[in-house]
Amino acid sequence: MSVSDHDIETLEFQLGRVPRGVIDIAARDDAGVPLVVATAPRLEDGTPFPTTFYLTHPSVVKGCSTLEAEHLMEEMQSSLQTDEELAQAYQKAHEAYIAAREDLGQVPEISGVSAGGMPTRVKCLHALVGHSLAAGPGVNPIGDWALRLLHERGLWSLPASFSSLVEGSK
Repeated sequence: MSVSDHDIETLEFQLGRVPRGVIDIAARDDAGVPLVVATAPRLEDGTPFPTTFYLTHPSVVKGCSTLEAEHLMEEMQSSLQTDEELAQAYQKAHEAYIAAREDLGQVPEISGVSAGGMPTRVKCLHALVGHSLAAGPGVNPIGDWALRLLHERGLWSLPASFSSLVEGSK
């Protein structure tokens, strides 16, 4: 795991504050700019921090905010309740998220808690997209769905590593 001084400066610019608990850059765009950070499960001040994959890039953050403002999460939640295959894949995403965080450290206060509402709700697209970008396509179905919509609506250009999400979509 490697985070350069330049990465920290970029993150500070992106977030408008000094980043906390950064362990690694979990995802970068095609130019190498940080998209998502891997954050320590316990911050320096002792605070438990369940959001392991924190979305930082302003363009994708804005795109997620737009999708949330359009109430897209309600449609996703409805699909999650009626599509058993989607629900099972989302459960696996929840488990993968927890396993990735536990690889970074054990924090009893957040044991079993992932992010974004997983495994039964769609609560925060920022967290779910962050997880998708960090884990790669095919791990988080709701995050992948949001990424496809960001692309289709021209809200954000996906990294080349996510081209499989949009192949044949036009």
